[in-house]
Amino acid sequence: MNTSRILAVAALAAVASFGAQADEADASQYVVQFQGNRTRAEVQAEAVAKVASHNQEPAGSRVATVQSKADRATVRAETVEAVRLGQIPSGERSM
Repeated sequence: MNTSRILAVAALAAVASFGAQADEADASQYVVQFQGNRTRAEVQAEAVAKVASHNQEPAGSRVATVQSKADRATVRAETVEAVRLGQIPSGERSM
């Protein structure tokens, strides 16, 4: 009895959901009617100008560089000292 009632409710829900989905197959009611005021030649000329002036470099890829006043040996010595003092974790202990 309980199973047949559950199946009946499920069948009713399926039928109701099919009715809610009824619409045009191509959704033509959502098509926006657009009337442009530029000619094809104007649009193509704009596209050619944009391609000619386009920069291939991704936006934000330029990073400000800073010139260090310390040489490589000094930086390395400071790093070794910081590791020795435990200020910088290293090896398997750093996890």
